[in-house]
Amino acid sequence: MTDQPRPSRAVRNLVICAVVACYFAASMVGGCKTTAQDYLNSGDAKYDKGLYNEAIKDYDQAIALNPKYATAYNNRGLAYDEKHQYDQAIKDYDQAIALDPKLALAYDNRGNAYQASGKQDRAIKDYDQEVALEPKNCEAYNNRGGAYYKKKKYEQAIKDYSKAIELDPKYAAAYCGRGLALWRLDQNDEAITDYDQAIALNPKYGDAYYDRGLAYVDRRQYSYAIKDYTKAIELQPDDPWNYLQRARSCAALEQYDKAWADVKACRRRGGKPSEEFIQELTDDSGRSE
Repeated sequence: MTDQPRPSRAVRNLVICAVVACYFAASMVGGCKTTAQDYLNSGDAKYDKGLYNEAIKDYDQAIALNPKYATAYNNRGLAYDEKHQYDQAIKDYDQAIALDPKLALAYDNRGNAYQASGKQDRAIKDYDQEVALEPKNCEAYNNRGGAYYKKKKYEQAIKDYSKAIELDPKYAAAYCGRGLALWRLDQNDEAITDYDQAIALNPKYGDAYYDRGLAYVDRRQYSYAIKDYTKAIELQPDDPWNYLQRARSCAALEQYDKAWADVKACRRRGGKPSEEFIQELTDDSGRSE
């Protein structure tokens, strides 16, 4: 016999409720992760916040609990991608594909990692596989178009970008990509039409303004180019190349003070204008930086 009173049923129920409440509270703040899915969800949340190292730790735990969890390998690969650790990312995508050969997203992600590593042929093979698995996936065509573009196979790139647009007429990136390929083929009017569409779909698309500026320069419409580079700077103020291209257009219009100011802005952001351009600007303006 104990000399302590036995808790009443009501008290015992309150205690149970308190324990359950504490458990759910801990789960809400990430303090109670018991399954591979829990760790995956936690890793995804951290990934979305840009906490890639912390996300990787959670994916590690998910994989430790379930070594055949293809999605965990895929998502850990994405985190390594964001850290520019492409070789490690590719290893994770390899494992995800080995575990689930029909995981189209893993082929896409591995293709992107190969692209970033300069291995365009391998990237194209992965995008081919993704297209075979998901023939209506506009992103697969868009990404393969990017790989063909980097191989300077501009006609093939245009075909893939056009297919992406056919599948999703509101795909701004595909219009921008096709515009670049058209520009490389000296089809500036068609390129500008595509950039116009990309910007109409996404008015905050800094790269589209920059690329359209390049096409305007080729048409010697420097004032239009300056407007586009100025908008690109507004949207991407840390990109040195926006300033450099605006400097070139200002110089073409003999706006030398503005050109020199943009050269300085470019250098402050880590850009390196060519010695040829600096010498040309020095000669034309009659002054040095």
